[in-house]
Amino acid sequence: MKRFIYLYIVLALFYSAELVGQETRNKDAVAENMLLLQRNYGGWSKFFNKKKVDYYRAYNLAERKLAEEQKGLEDATIDNNATSSEIRYLIKAFHETKNQRYLTGAKNGVDYLLDAQYANGGWPQYYPDTHLYRSQITYNDRAMINVLLIMQDIVKSRNGFDVLAPSYVEKAKKVLERGLECIIHTQVILAGKKTIWAAQYDKDNLQPAKARAYELPSLATAESSDILLFLMEQPESATIQEAVEAGVQWFSDHKLKDKEAIIIDDPRQSSGKDRVLIDKLGTDSWARFYDLNEQEPLFVGRDGKPHKTLFSIENERRIGYAWYGNWGNKVDKAYKKWKLNTF
Repeated sequence: MKRFIYLYIVLALFYSAELVGQETRNKDAVAENMLLLQRNYGGWSKFFNKKKVDYYRAYNLAERKLAEEQKGLEDATIDNNATSSEIRYLIKAFHETKNQRYLTGAKNGVDYLLDAQYANGGWPQYYPDTHLYRSQITYNDRAMINVLLIMQDIVKSRNGFDVLAPSYVEKAKKVLERGLECIIHTQVILAGKKTIWAAQYDKDNLQPAKARAYELPSLATAESSDILLFLMEQPESATIQEAVEAGVQWFSDHKLKDKEAIIIDDPRQSSGKDRVLIDKLGTDSWARFYDLNEQEPLFVGRDGKPHKTLFSIENERRIGYAWYGNWGNKVDKAYKKWKLNTF
């Protein structure tokens, strides 16, 4: 009898340990934090408790309680990779753990993106919060492109999104089509000629719009390069070809040949540093913004006043923002492949 009881206890402990081990294997700490901080309508904020979200740390009981209380905050966004990155991580975590909660979280995130799209095909930077510039159609920092890439993955059943039901494929096709239409309609036309894109647009009239004080309505090279690369991935059509050709030509016409922007030490500045544009043979650069009149480089400080030179704005903004970059180089590289139908 004692031997039977002993055996029973050993087996019970073994199966208990096995269940605990299985539960641990079916959990991903980062994914758990993402579910904890997901809003109850599907999206994610960039912040938690007034700080940038960090999914790679443990949250104590008080923080977890606060997270539950904040489930209804209307601060979900697609800015700075928010929501899109969480969806992609949860899809990956589901494939690795088979934890259905992760798939449900990803589905809720996709539903949020579907709900947030405007009828004209654009997405606001924030949803459902629409105050200030949060309601604007936003290409800035890849916001809308990140969403469209998820929709494209759903349509093509790639990168793990094949786990979603067929109904999601049909929905994604429609929003992807509307998104492409929005991109085509928002390509800025100046003097009767198609150019590139602004960073954000008024949601109603689809005209370039202002965001932060130093982000005036303008042509935006960083965002336009991402848009062009996205368009080159789409099925060929006369409309897309025209948009791509015009955008690529604009980049070619407006490059700063043999120039590079660098940060230097400068004790005369309050920061001890400065950003300068130097000559560098074989290196091409582009300004981040170009004005909507002369299509010349545009620089803006925190006072919101436009300037033609970088040195006209305060040092804090000169070194604190990416006023120059090599965005046109990846456009040129992708375009050459695209023309050979090998993109």
